[in-house]
Amino acid sequence: MHNSNRPRLSRSGYINLVRSIGLSDFKVKYNASVLGYFWTLAKPLLLFSILFVVFSKFLRIGSNIQYYSIQLLLGIIIWNYFSECTITSMRSLVDKGGLLRKIYFPREIIIIASSMTAFLTMLLNMAVLPVFMIIQHVPFHWQILLGIPILFELFIFTTGLSLLLAALYIRFRDVGHIWEVALQGLFYGTPIIYALTQIPERFRGILISNPVAQIVEDLRHAIITPSALTAHNILHHQLYIIPYALSVITFILGALYFKSASKTFAEEV
Repeated sequence: MHNSNRPRLSRSGYINLVRSIGLSDFKVKYNASVLGYFWTLAKPLLLFSILFVVFSKFLRIGSNIQYYSIQLLLGIIIWNYFSECTITSMRSLVDKGGLLRKIYFPREIIIIASSMTAFLTMLLNMAVLPVFMIIQHVPFHWQILLGIPILFELFIFTTGLSLLLAALYIRFRDVGHIWEVALQGLFYGTPIIYALTQIPERFRGILISNPVAQIVEDLRHAIITPSALTAHNILHHQLYIIPYALSVITFILGALYFKSASKTFAEEV
């Protein structure tokens, strides 16, 4: 149980706290680095350059994929958000244990602030996409607007998973190591460096059921090229709703478990 003697914040105070935590996390992330905020764009571009050279030039994986370089860059940006957001959010309650013990506020605020910071960083990264699309002569069309609800789904799914991981990490520190290993496997199980068109048809349904894979492919289809496969193309009948439903279910379960476990966070951090 939380200590009722601890000061409480007003609703406007909650909003200010989200903004304060988000800005603080963003500044600390690049504090004392020579390039500072430039790393926001430099990190995904450097990773993109390495993967593009290795998998496109050496291994020839992207030789038969339309606009492979742009699809790879988009996949890296989405993956960076997902992995960094879940890892940072998972540890955020422990990192801010002193704040939890000093003042009472909904603990979800810390996770939401962390998720919003990572999401804004991702949007900044995506600002380079139009430049690469122009260079590669990728046509712009109205379907790009369909990327907005897909990005909202990404935020919902990642935040829900972050809530679940953060609550588990408070009680079981091993979750941190397990999740880092799981991310390595999930990276290769998600079409980041390859496209689903290169996977045998019998395996496509399994891969696209992963919400991250579905989101990456849906964004590629909406923003870059209609040749990118989507859950609707791969899963038959009404089964295509599986990855979308998993995103919502993950958010609900994560929020419920977090709410239930949050009563003792201040004592456990």
